[in-house]
Amino acid sequence: MRLSLRARRADHAPCAELSPIPGPDAVRVAARHLEVGGSFCASLAVTGYPAEVHAGWLEPLLTYPGRLDVSLHITPIDPTTAATKLRRARARMESNRRSDYEHGRLLDPEAEAAAQDAADLAYRLARGEGKLFRVGLYLTVYAETEQSLEREVAAVRSLASSLLVATAPTTYRSLEGWSTCLPLGIDAIGATRTFDTAALAAAFPFTSPDLAPADPAETTPSTGILYGANPASSGLVLWDRWTQDNHNSVVLARSGSGKSYFTKCEVLRNLYQGVQVFVIDPEHEYTRLAHAVGGSVLSLGADGVRLNPFDLPLHTAAETGAGSNALFRRALFIHTFIPVLLARTLSAAERAALDKAILAAYAARGITSDPRSWARPAPVLADLVDALTDGSEVALELAGQLEPFTRGSWAGLFDGPTSTHPAGHLVVFSLRELPDELRTVGTLLVLDAIWRQVTSPEQRRRLVVVDEAWLLMRDPEGAKFLLRMAKAARKRWAGLAVTTQDIADLLASELGAAIVANSATQVLFCQAPQALEAVVRAFRLSEGEAALIASAGPGLGLLAAGSARVAFQVIASDFEHQLASTSPGELPEEEVDGYFADAAPTSTHLGPEPGEQPVDFTHPDDPEGDLL
Repeated sequence: MRLSLRARRADHAPCAELSPIPGPDAVRVAARHLEVGGSFCASLAVTGYPAEVHAGWLEPLLTYPGRLDVSLHITPIDPTTAATKLRRARARMESNRRSDYEHGRLLDPEAEAAAQDAADLAYRLARGEGKLFRVGLYLTVYAETEQSLEREVAAVRSLASSLLVATAPTTYRSLEGWSTCLPLGIDAIGATRTFDTAALAAAFPFTSPDLAPADPAETTPSTGILYGANPASSGLVLWDRWTQDNHNSVVLARSGSGKSYFTKCEVLRNLYQGVQVFVIDPEHEYTRLAHAVGGSVLSLGADGVRLNPFDLPLHTAAETGAGSNALFRRALFIHTFIPVLLARTLSAAERAALDKAILAAYAARGITSDPRSWARPAPVLADLVDALTDGSEVALELAGQLEPFTRGSWAGLFDGPTSTHPAGHLVVFSLRELPDELRTVGTLLVLDAIWRQVTSPEQRRRLVVVDEAWLLMRDPEGAKFLLRMAKAARKRWAGLAVTTQDIADLLASELGAAIVANSATQVLFCQAPQALEAVVRAFRLSEGEAALIASAGPGLGLLAAGSARVAFQVIASDFEHQLASTSPGELPEEEVDGYFADAAPTSTHLGPEPGEQPVDFTHPDDPEGDLL
């Protein structure tokens, strides 16, 4: 029914017609439901509440997939009135307790709990720590037909029961129940319960387990990438590492919880946005992904694949901004590289002899602090050993310790200049073919090669993924290098993504804790019971968050970024799943054989396999591929 209101002046002259008031054409009232505007609705009043609730406990009702109106009516109670009523209630409870005791009856546990709650509430009110409110909670369910309305009401009552919430239909008061749920601020039912401030705050209907937007008034689409689906709501978790204080991330999980699967999906989705990605792959897991997208794979340890730690930047001093310090920066890296290679800390005499030999090795190749000499062939590890043999007894002893890496069984990685310079939108450094003794130093060499790419004059977003970072973190010098990279990456528009399953050792060391502290994005998957306490303490997790990561299934994780905490279940398309999964039952037969063989293939793959079509990353608005 539509109403048109007219007003007349004192002289009975008509005034302007007011806007019509919107409303249903008709309302048909039945005992338990209404027929409003061609649809049916029924109202429920909440008559019982759980003893303890958590923040946002009404979220399952607010995110009900059907049409459901939730109305929360709040009326503050005057403190004097509240104190008086509470005092009377406590006196009545105490009288009942004494009567039961005098007559030898057993104490009622519910009455005892109510008495304790009333006493605690009275003390909080006396200290001014809270107030009392009369709260009414009502639900109105809508459906297209009367039969479907019965099913919807049953589903809503079942959902409420799972929350330990008791509901009752507003029989013979269906019209009052419907109007109570309208945005009129009128409680025509009056089925209220007394709440204190803490309980009312937990029932605040606008809380959400989803991430809050940076600006609630911002209507532009999110620029982040999809992490997964929120298991507590119907929303999606989108996160943009490039808008955070720094672009670093850390992923902590035990083996088999889905951290590599999540990392591969993140790598692929960053490629879609034009980010250049470098991956340090210790287990040959990213090769299939690299081949599919036309990336490059450098397999360290294979015949002819080398990275020379003595390489200098080929950019001019004006481009690099380093000037004459580039040579000395490279010398400092050699001071980091040699202790990692020897797996021990050098003495002061050894460091002095090493420094002298480094400069002598460069001088023998005609390389000085003049940037014009940097284009000359850089020395190799054998040149450093030769320079050490011309020195003192300490230098000779150090040269003898380096002999296996220049002419011995471990010389394959260092016996010549760099064979291939990493380039492309995705570069995977596979370390699987390296002996275990060279895994740590191989990771360090790869990080150094990547850092030279990151510090190049070309400005673009870059992501450096270090899978199984514990290989490098177990060496103090390697951990220091990784920490320096984490601190300096933001200034180069780069992000460092560290994933590891050796959680206890990472958090126990000062360098590991510093790397975590310098990561604005922190992702936690299922944790082993032995490491759970350290993780909870380091990330200050609540009891609910700790329970989540203690029992999470594969792919269920927790994004902890400052004050933002949200759970997510990793989701992937069929194409992404084929590239990310490492389950033997889902791998191609030839890859299963190669993955579990004692000796991996020794060829170096650059780009897709013969006959395999790479993914086309071109955009209709970017036919030249400038995004990549």
